[in-house]
Amino acid sequence: MQNIEDVRKDYVEQIEASETPRELLKAPTLKQLYGVIGTLPPEERGAYGKAINQLKLSLEAAVVTREAALENATIVPIDVTAPWDLNASPIDLLPTEQGTQHPLTRELEVVIDIFTRMGFEAIESRQIDDDYHMFGALNFPENHPARDGYDTFRTEEGYIPPAHTSTMQHRILKEGIEKLEAGGQIAAVSYGRVFRNEDVDATHEHTFYQYEGVFVSKTASLADMLGTLRAFFEAYYGQNLHTKTQPAYFPFVEPGLEFAIEKPAALNGKPGEWLEMLGCGMIHPNVLQAAGIDSNTYRGFAWGGGIERLVMLKYGIEDLRHFESGKLAFLRKFV
Repeated sequence: MQNIEDVRKDYVEQIEASETPRELLKAPTLKQLYGVIGTLPPEERGAYGKAINQLKLSLEAAVVTREAALENATIVPIDVTAPWDLNASPIDLLPTEQGTQHPLTRELEVVIDIFTRMGFEAIESRQIDDDYHMFGALNFPENHPARDGYDTFRTEEGYIPPAHTSTMQHRILKEGIEKLEAGGQIAAVSYGRVFRNEDVDATHEHTFYQYEGVFVSKTASLADMLGTLRAFFEAYYGQNLHTKTQPAYFPFVEPGLEFAIEKPAALNGKPGEWLEMLGCGMIHPNVLQAAGIDSNTYRGFAWGGGIERLVMLKYGIEDLRHFESGKLAFLRKFV
């Protein structure tokens, strides 16, 4: 009997420490104990057999308890980004000195630098927003077909990964009211990633970058906007450029224009070869009013364009997909 109790204590300790406790029930010890019954005097066999059965039930109960504890145990998360585990030797990583900026990041900094030197405040756009800032505050009526033209992604909760950096315009206007009332002006450029449900090809991507400019004052004019944009493109491409516009429709500006430049010399441009670069126009009075700005006293202009288009024209890149490909052969061209 003492032997059975010793076995019970030993097995319970093993079960309580095991990650696979049920496997311990398959150990030959129990069979060996049952085999002893036949060697005992008849008067002792009943008590001995009963003790073994109690042992088996006790061990099975311990296994159930241990399995429940394992199931409810807090799982320590694994850092899948860790380059090696705690017991391994550190691996040789490339030195950080060999890393370079992505061409889009570098060129975006160039764009921001030009506009900040022109007096514009730089504001990073959001990665998620709501319908009001994406459409409502920008003079898109409910069920207006222009909403469909943006091929907008939406979450199950109704939030929107912005399809344009114009989603920041309402905030910029509201936050700038004090500047206007103090006799100043609103001058800001927003920038960031935007998302659209596009079929990907050489000239289309579902994820890309935009920059958006907003200027409001008592005297802002279309001529001011055209001069600002021309100065920007000439600074970015490092040469004098001819520009032109043509009418276009955007719900948040009136009049709305498409702004084009003559093809830069970097692309072997010839006189008369035009490239449409962005949409622009005078901010619609409804947009100013939605932000609490008196459209009878103040007026403004805005524009928005793609960073990738700027960079592709500057470096003669033929396929938009290169930017997101991760191809080292492409990235090394910008080192």
